[in-house]
Amino acid sequence: MSPSDTLSRILDTTRTRLRESPPPEGDLRARIEGVPAPTDAFAALQGPELSIIAEIKRKSPSEGDLRGDLDPVAIAAGYAEAGAAAISVLTEPAYFGGSLGDLECVSSAVDIPCLRKDFIVDPIQVLEARASGASLVLLIVAALEDGPLRSLREQIEGLGMEALVEAHTADEVRRAVDAGSRIIGVNNRDLSTFKIDLGVAETLRALIPDGVVTVAESGIHTTGDLGRMVRAGYDACLIGSSLMRSSDPTQTLRDLLAAANP
Repeated sequence: MSPSDTLSRILDTTRTRLRESPPPEGDLRARIEGVPAPTDAFAALQGPELSIIAEIKRKSPSEGDLRGDLDPVAIAAGYAEAGAAAISVLTEPAYFGGSLGDLECVSSAVDIPCLRKDFIVDPIQVLEARASGASLVLLIVAALEDGPLRSLREQIEGLGMEALVEAHTADEVRRAVDAGSRIIGVNNRDLSTFKIDLGVAETLRALIPDGVVTVAESGIHTTGDLGRMVRAGYDACLIGSSLMRSSDPTQTLRDLLAAANP
């Protein structure tokens, strides 16, 4: 599979899975009734110090196996202890080895917001996220037309969660703003080529208006990388691969936070 068609392949796989094995909406709505209210993700990421969303993922199409044998609850507990503002949990199964079970276990084990990181194309996935304890749901601008982007964002907020709306280009940032997004992430990784350029987040930050929580995503591995995002004016950074490859993710996260907020 070439990098240029990875996003479309993942989206096609997601739509096929939802069509062939549709989640039971009635059961999901019943489960939501018994799930604790979402944690305030907007407040958790707002500052004044730089926040880190620490990620749990087993593998990715761009980097292969990262930590296939991970214990998501143990990793999440370490992240919370180290000072993570939120935890991102990959739930896409085919390409990232994730599951809603991971999200449910993690959200039940920690008191900080949990992000469902997946390829959301259908309202039923938002119900799945809430039923599994999510407080945040990722929406990828490149994967959605304007109408669904706004309606999914409204559905997410209507269930008490927040949408992390991800952009990679100036036009996508504009679309995220026009959709009424309260939290906008700028992905330094081009989802078509997998190329990472931290200059993307530095350049696009100025296009996001005041009052919107800003999150820099992808390619943040070192304290120097983190410093660039701090100087660019981001409220938070989402860090995944460098933590997953670390022999001690908890200590690595603690060190990054100490460097970002001396």
